[in-house]
Amino acid sequence: MRFSPSFLDEIRDRVSISDVIGRHVTWDRKKTNVARGDYWACCPFHGENTPSFHCEDKKGRYHCFGCGVTGDHFRFLTEFESLNFPEAVERIADMGGVPLPAPDPEAEKRQRQRATLEDVMEMAAQFFENGLQSAGGAKARAYLRDRGLSGKTIATFRLGYSADSRNALKEHLAGKGVDKRQIEACGLVVHGQDIAVSYDRFRDRIMFPILSSRERVIAFGGRALSPGVPAKYLNSNETELFHKSNVLFNYARARRALGTGGTLIAVEGYMDVIALHQAGIETAVAPLGTALTENQLKLMWKITPSPVLCFDGDEAGQRAASRAGDLALPLIGPGRTIRFATLPEGKDPDDLVREEGRQAFDRLVESARPLADMLWAREAGAGVYETPEARAELEARLKQITGLIADESVRRHYQQAMRERLNAFFGGRSSGGGRQKGGGNFRPGQGGSGFNRPGAANDRFVGASDKLARSAVVRGASELPSLRETVLVMTVFNQPAMLIADFDELASLEFDDKIVTRIWRVLLDLTSEGRAPEREKLMEAFAAEGLSEQIARLEAQIRNARVWTATDAAAAEDAREAFRQALALHLRTRALKWQKMELERDIAEAIDGDDGDGITYLLRALSEVQSELTRLEQQEAIIDGFGVLSGRVRGGK
Repeated sequence: MRFSPSFLDEIRDRVSISDVIGRHVTWDRKKTNVARGDYWACCPFHGENTPSFHCEDKKGRYHCFGCGVTGDHFRFLTEFESLNFPEAVERIADMGGVPLPAPDPEAEKRQRQRATLEDVMEMAAQFFENGLQSAGGAKARAYLRDRGLSGKTIATFRLGYSADSRNALKEHLAGKGVDKRQIEACGLVVHGQDIAVSYDRFRDRIMFPILSSRERVIAFGGRALSPGVPAKYLNSNETELFHKSNVLFNYARARRALGTGGTLIAVEGYMDVIALHQAGIETAVAPLGTALTENQLKLMWKITPSPVLCFDGDEAGQRAASRAGDLALPLIGPGRTIRFATLPEGKDPDDLVREEGRQAFDRLVESARPLADMLWAREAGAGVYETPEARAELEARLKQITGLIADESVRRHYQQAMRERLNAFFGGRSSGGGRQKGGGNFRPGQGGSGFNRPGAANDRFVGASDKLARSAVVRGASELPSLRETVLVMTVFNQPAMLIADFDELASLEFDDKIVTRIWRVLLDLTSEGRAPEREKLMEAFAAEGLSEQIARLEAQIRNARVWTATDAAAAEDAREAFRQALALHLRTRALKWQKMELERDIAEAIDGDDGDGITYLLRALSEVQSELTRLEQQEAIIDGFGVLSGRVRGGK
């Protein structure tokens, strides 16, 4: 079976090479630096007493300075365990929770098509670059000059301009012999059954090429120059090449720059990244107009143990910081965390470096606060604690939140840290519940935290405590399906056209809840002919099946949990993005449960065969699977972070 380069890249990005090799060697404690992803051991390929076998997570490579063996994730398994290449790919894909592509006799043909699509995207990038330098690009050049960008910076990031024309790019590519279907597959034109003639997706916009980890152009972002355009920034739509939740702008360049030191910084937009690069800070990345995703976090951890997330100082920026903290919490571990830097209110990184120089931004990053500080400031700043009941509520919330951490040792240290802060916070209070004495550092509603809303000491911060209280995991509401399953089925119920595009893939989905399974089957029946039913017909079909009441209960469940992307008010693009993330979690959870059953069966057989070494290995594998399952199940408590993107509703409002 052939695997596409992008699929292999995704596996390498998801699984550290030290995790692959660490199952077979003992890392040398003196020479190994876990925080830097730098590992040393005695070589497993030849006998030695002094560690000369080196592997580096940033590069995804290993090398023995004794016997000379070298390679990547797959080479290690093929040479050390004598697996063939597909078996090695399957092993590592399973470790990373990446589903293998279904066997497809057309796979090789599609891979050739994918390579061709990359060629088309390169042609488009060159066309936009030429457009910026043409007479028609004068307005775009003036805008970039006003933003302070030099010619060298513009060339480095290959910025371009798309003319205010419905067919300039389409005609250019057609003139180069590019097939109409290839242009459509690249997402360069808007097309569809209800569009008689396709037209260029990007018009009168400054163009930002988006690169893969292999530095090939896979998508574009466009910044509108005309006032009054509905979308100021517009990204390419999802294509064979581009899945925006798995991509960070400037990732490959930042990864290279980190090799010479520095801090990986996540900022909000393209221009922030580019302005920082021009100021000499070359290690900045940005998500592509959406809330930070789990896969994007893992990409950052792949190259650094502690990235800094830089958010605006306004209320929206602090909500984004809160969501990022909730997303990261179940995933943190030894040598893997995040920190937060808060910009002065009303300023973005571009403003800061232009007005105050690079040193001001460097100081901001150096003072970035740990995740534990953000969580404490958010929760302690959410109310006034003048009664024992209120203080007990804060303690319970902190216990629930830290309980989401999957890694046992990190969870224990977080819980200890929160107990110490609680003791310091409440220790100065009188037994009658009076005011805190001495104005301690953690007094809610006062300055210094950087994460409290101004003047909101008596107002509940929008945070994880509310999410957890609403979650089915915390409520233990056995009468409802898991929130994850409800999100999946209700997203499709409210966006039935989603089933048309991916019917074959989604038709095989399985659910644990019987009601969800019944609803899903009705949806499949209604869309099996390739057309999405109108809302009225949809409701009639479910009424005929006696499912109207169940639909209403599931609708209430997602609204109570505030998972707005699963409601009928969500914009289709946001609903699709949230659905994809929930689906990945669903498939991974089911795969792990199946793997757990298989391991338990293998353990029983090993016990019967008195295979001591086999039992030890299988028990360790079972423990890892169970830990991952626990993390995913706990993550359901923050599932409403899945779809918090632009907040758009149908119609682009």
